[in-house]
Amino acid sequence: MNKKLSLLSAAVFAAFTLTAVTPANAALPFLNRANQQEMPTLAPMLEQATPAVVYISVAGSREVRQRVPDAFRHFFGPRGPGELREERPFRGLGSGVIIDAAKGYIVTNNHVVQDASEIQVRLKDGRTFSAKKLGADPESDIALLQIEAKDLVQLPLADSDQLRVGDFAIAIGNPFGLEQTVTSGIISSLSRSGLNRGDAFEDFIQTDAAINSGNSGGALVNLRGELIGINTAILGPNGGNIGIGFAIPSNMMKNLVDQILEFGEVRRGSLGVRGSNVTAELTKALNLNVNRGAFVGEVLPDSAAAKAGLQSGDVIVSINSNRIQSFDELRAKIATLGAGREVTLGVLRDGRERNIKVTLQEAASTTVEATELHPMLRGATLSNTERGIEITAIEANSAAAQVGLRQGDLIVGVNRQRVSNMNELRRLLEQRDGGVAALNIQRGDSLLYILIR
Repeated sequence: MNKKLSLLSAAVFAAFTLTAVTPANAALPFLNRANQQEMPTLAPMLEQATPAVVYISVAGSREVRQRVPDAFRHFFGPRGPGELREERPFRGLGSGVIIDAAKGYIVTNNHVVQDASEIQVRLKDGRTFSAKKLGADPESDIALLQIEAKDLVQLPLADSDQLRVGDFAIAIGNPFGLEQTVTSGIISSLSRSGLNRGDAFEDFIQTDAAINSGNSGGALVNLRGELIGINTAILGPNGGNIGIGFAIPSNMMKNLVDQILEFGEVRRGSLGVRGSNVTAELTKALNLNVNRGAFVGEVLPDSAAAKAGLQSGDVIVSINSNRIQSFDELRAKIATLGAGREVTLGVLRDGRERNIKVTLQEAASTTVEATELHPMLRGATLSNTERGIEITAIEANSAAAQVGLRQGDLIVGVNRQRVSNMNELRRLLEQRDGGVAALNIQRGDSLLYILIR
């Protein structure tokens, strides 16, 4: 055994000795070949694309709420406020994308410019301009700005419906104020939702291209330098990148911007159905031959869906020939297509797929502070949405939080009576027997009861 080891050691030493005296130009022949060829690089594309991505800085003030400490509540008396409110100044930064050079239109995230009284845009060439906000849509987190400037560069738009998992993606923005930072990766997934962003319409592109704080509103482009998405959110601790970033698809962004330019606001489309994702359990129970799509559990009376002939039990599998994966994707796409649009739905019924044309109605969205309905709902914000009565915000330590309500919960009934809108909820709460109401809550795939007194 020792003899074998000695021979092996000698062979390794001999090989090392021969390598050590080999001329450098012979040892690395691939370098000589590489020097004669053009190395692959993204630089030419980025030289064209990066001037269309801008640095945005904002300033303003917003209301800050603080819970009154128990030790000080006696100063305010039994009817005193449970919280104090004050205006505080803030500053922030983010990114934006020029989508129309001639008109100076810039797209960014709503959360970048929300509550801002001053918006400054700095171009790659160093020029700085004051920007005007033309409109915004908080639910989809898109805002449209305008600057008056010459010699701007815009990004061409790609058809984001044609993206595939595995396509290359490049993020351009200003993370942590580091201007014109470029990172690269691939499309990790499509049609992502369920990020618990309140009443948001989520249909995200997921990418592993590094996105950090300050990238919000920046560009996600393909290898041709075409805009495929607006970088919006990350999943990670403390605003840092762990390879899971999300962007609003360019087609969704364009639909929203077109509505802002035409109407000054987003007029959401409404289909008028309630339902759920197609799950393995649902597929087995109903003997479906699909494992993706939006299951229609209820068709609302006089809705666009009812007029077009959709039925409970239908499975919607596509919109305008583009496959959908979930009910959340259906909801987001219908909402952002806008009221008045005619769409063609691919519908699976009785084992056969058929096309049904639907003209979308305008969604009625009403938001109220829940204190108006019941004192124990203080701190919750309720909205009429396509999904039902949704809790879109909950203040920490509020009465609503203490009884167990959470952001994203759906109120589907009171005392076993079904509710579908705010007026019905208000009426049933006013009729509650003995001052007690049992709220029927849908939380994800679970149903539960929460008592309020």
